[in-house]
Amino acid sequence: MLKIDDLRVHLDADAGLVRAIDGMRLTLAQGQTFALVGESGCGKSMTALALMRLLPDNGRIAGGRLDLDGQDLFDLSEARMRDVRGGRIGMIFQEPGTSLNPVMKVGAQIVEAIEAHTPLRGEAARKKAVDWLRRVGIPEPERRIDEYPFRLSGGQKQRIMIAMTLAAEPDFLIADEPTTALDVTIQAQILELLKDLQRERGLGLLLITHDLGVVSGMAHQVALMYAGQIVEVAPAADFFAAPKHPYARLLLRALPDAERRGEPLAAIPGTVPPLWQDFDGCRFEPRCDRAMVHCGSTCPSLSAVQDRPAGHEVRCLLYTDPREALMRPAARPAETAATAKSSTDQANGKRPLLLEVKDLKVRYPLARGLLGGTKRWFDAVGGVSWSIESGRTLALVGESGCGKTTTGKAIVQLLRRVATIEGQALLHPPTDAATGQGGAPRDLFALDGEALREARRQVQIIFQDPFASLNPRLRVQEVLEEGLLALRPELDASARLALLHELVDQVGLRRDALGRFPHEFSGGQRQRIAIARALAVEPRLIVCDEPTSALDVSVQAQILNLLRELQRSRGLSFLFITHNIGVVEYIADEVAVMQSGRIVEAGACDAVLGSPREAYTRTLLAAVPRVERRTAA
Repeated sequence: MLKIDDLRVHLDADAGLVRAIDGMRLTLAQGQTFALVGESGCGKSMTALALMRLLPDNGRIAGGRLDLDGQDLFDLSEARMRDVRGGRIGMIFQEPGTSLNPVMKVGAQIVEAIEAHTPLRGEAARKKAVDWLRRVGIPEPERRIDEYPFRLSGGQKQRIMIAMTLAAEPDFLIADEPTTALDVTIQAQILELLKDLQRERGLGLLLITHDLGVVSGMAHQVALMYAGQIVEVAPAADFFAAPKHPYARLLLRALPDAERRGEPLAAIPGTVPPLWQDFDGCRFEPRCDRAMVHCGSTCPSLSAVQDRPAGHEVRCLLYTDPREALMRPAARPAETAATAKSSTDQANGKRPLLLEVKDLKVRYPLARGLLGGTKRWFDAVGGVSWSIESGRTLALVGESGCGKTTTGKAIVQLLRRVATIEGQALLHPPTDAATGQGGAPRDLFALDGEALREARRQVQIIFQDPFASLNPRLRVQEVLEEGLLALRPELDASARLALLHELVDQVGLRRDALGRFPHEFSGGQRQRIAIARALAVEPRLIVCDEPTSALDVSVQAQILNLLRELQRSRGLSFLFITHNIGVVEYIADEVAVMQSGRIVEAGACDAVLGSPREAYTRTLLAAVPRVERRTAA
């Protein structure tokens, strides 16, 4: 067993001492999966880094014990810890783009891990690396092993990271959002691989994720974390059948699906409180829909729940304090969310076209000839056509590497120097209110100079990897102001600041975030910054490349509600590139399914997802992990 006892982690920050983890107790058994869930910023990833002793320079273990086979790992020297790290305890990091060495071929990185922790060397290690690439679903592993990370998609880099970790054959695995960037078919394949390893080798798995569907299908135990503390821990079946903490109940109500289409999701108001402050009572009290008068002044302890199976504990005064009669009225989060339905559920009248893509082809050069000509090409997108109307959402779904992100980047003119683009992307101007007519459409692929600058204000993108898309040397305020200075020069400094305050409020960040750097945020918080940057210049179309993949379900609900409200109020259109079928069911009007650079099925969301005609579409839908909806006891 791997036992965590009273773990406390402190970080030194400008605002003061941050108590990132405050008294955690968990036990991870071999052959078992323990899921750690909760919002961004609550301490999940910091827990993983603490267990691997990979804390940032300003962090330290302030107390507690990490017991592995009777040895406290916190007492080991760094030299001895290197043998444990990777060999006994492996870790899959949240952001593979920043975890892989950009100047080393992926095969060399996997071989390095194999040679460091197993007896294999040379060609035998390389052969094992190829085998692991094949097991995690990398196509053509013999060729891909000699690729650099930048030549791979986000999902492929995530699979490389998983292969590198598993190839060292650890006893315990810490997986920090291991399936975030994966499509549902590869996700199902990876999860089945982890289950097989548990059966074969007794692998113990600490699964850190916000995907409750994955937790429902994988976990034996679930711990819900909030503001540095465990607030509920229970066997997985009991957690989903009868969640006790108000936070757990609200999370399950925030999941998007077809049943909730046309109504706002139960987004939890507010954000996780800053952990440098002193808490006098329950940390969830300001956001709780069942808060009592004394919740703000009494700190609850993690206690067993009566009439529930052994091991079900909750940190809430509702179950430990007899003064329930003092419960105060509180607005339910579902009632405080915007109540207006989005334009996707309004009358289905004919809307003006915003963007028409005709026979789009994108080719990358793979090899050059001796005289400088291109010798070999890779057809990433092989002739796709689709259109988006004003105020509508088109979802683009398919497996990783099928061309979804390439399509989105081509639309916003980010591939001009690295690929050959053919076809048309016709951007239609807004309809004149007086005449009801619009001007002639412009081909985005033919624009340059000032015309391209104007088009970029109308078409923005939210990138898949928020860390790589944010300048690490700029504070958040500077990141958000870049687009305003370039594309909205009419705004003065005070107007820009007022707009930035409004934006961070909308995406669920505190205003003090404007003075911080990107590395000071969690992955989910960085994604919210990227969304705010795209919204800043008030575009007409936003290409959303996995905009909620790094977000927990409560923040995802806030963002989806925000996007729906912006669509209703501003007439925004979205090209929504995602692996999350639940999000597609909730927000999309039309769906296009891509396979190997081509669209194999397209149409209205209900028709494609409800009655798919193509076998490939049926395979995608069958692989979707879902939380079985039950009535809480």
